[in-house]
Amino acid sequence: MNRNPGAPSSDHPFADAQHGGSPVNVEQPGYRPRVADRELRERLTWAGAVVIEGPRACGKTWTARRIAESGVLLDVDDQARQLARLEPGEVLAGPTPRLIDEWQLEPHLWNHVRHAVDDRQAKGQFILTGSAVPPADFTRHSGAGRFSRLRLRPMSLFELGHATGSVSLCSVLAGEPVPGCESRLHTRDLAQLICVGGWPAHLRASPGEALRANRDYLAEVSRVDVERVNGVRHDPNRVQRLMQSLARNVATYASIATMAADVGGSDARLMPHTARHYLTALERLMLIEDQPPWAPHLRSRSRLRSSPKRHFVDPSLAAAALRADPDYLMRDISWFGFLFESMAVRDLRVYAQATDASVYQYRDNTGLEVDAVVDAGPGRWAAFEVKLGTSRIDAAARTLRRFADRVDISRCGEPAALGVIVHSGYGYTRPDGVAVIPVGSLGP
Repeated sequence: MNRNPGAPSSDHPFADAQHGGSPVNVEQPGYRPRVADRELRERLTWAGAVVIEGPRACGKTWTARRIAESGVLLDVDDQARQLARLEPGEVLAGPTPRLIDEWQLEPHLWNHVRHAVDDRQAKGQFILTGSAVPPADFTRHSGAGRFSRLRLRPMSLFELGHATGSVSLCSVLAGEPVPGCESRLHTRDLAQLICVGGWPAHLRASPGEALRANRDYLAEVSRVDVERVNGVRHDPNRVQRLMQSLARNVATYASIATMAADVGGSDARLMPHTARHYLTALERLMLIEDQPPWAPHLRSRSRLRSSPKRHFVDPSLAAAALRADPDYLMRDISWFGFLFESMAVRDLRVYAQATDASVYQYRDNTGLEVDAVVDAGPGRWAAFEVKLGTSRIDAAARTLRRFADRVDISRCGEPAALGVIVHSGYGYTRPDGVAVIPVGSLGP
């Protein structure tokens, strides 16, 4: 990897790579390795620039700084932002990979990075990080081989150190049998992990501190961030109520009209187009990530449903929206189950991305539903049901077998695996071929 194009002279204002008092490419005490670390290094070998996208506070900057040789942090360095407007080329000059943190604050830099990649004709030149997606006009000129987008989400249980990873999703998709395993994740511990979430800043925080921080996070989103990305005035209270409705409907197929009615209540009607406007802002902030439907070729005449499932990017945000704590989850087992499903989907997304797969869900007109389908191509797909507790394993296994019978294997290939993800206990493969997988054993 060429690390020198554009390197400044020793008297260059960014030569020491310490803008805003934050050096790059330094050892970070307490840093937990991320599944995306290797993916970032690999992408830098074949793309001119890598764009790391993800919600605020998910760890994008720390991940990038472990690899970057120099950089600017635009959200803390006012001088760098001023220089970006006056002399963008000066901000891009420095040892590579060059980190441009929160680049969307000066979105015109996109085209300057693009031209710099073209001019240098070298890979691994820039790492751009951003916690909001700017309007499409700023990024419509990309070019194959110039930019590669890497999604970073809050940390999975494996990254947090609460899962062993003995059941590798990559191996499962390759058709390897699920090994015998055991994970003893107590129900109350799971409730705490859901409420605290996968935010790196919470690694050293107490549960109470993490819960308060999550609530403050959403309050800031409703007051400031939604208006920042949309550029129009809004009602923060309605944004908060919409997030509360999302929380009540997490891991369901709730429609925009349903949530708008839920938000409005009897005294403050919210129009569906306004709810859609707020949801778009939350999507651009990458705080919500709907789970799209899987559309396989079917052998039956069942008709697929096209509605997505609703998810926050981390289930802790759903808990924070309703000011729930672990005790509340223990009293509302039904909602706890939906949050557990959302956590499992979060983790599957982290692991699936590492093996170039995507996570979907399935529902058809007969009422058959499957919680998660991980698809990496024909013959490399797996379907999972997510169940809190073990009493529903048999029913979940029957659902998965029915689903597999409906998929046209001549076009999609045989499933690499069918599995029931549970919160605790033993992992094994049943006589019907369905695997039982504790979430604390799952990994990349």
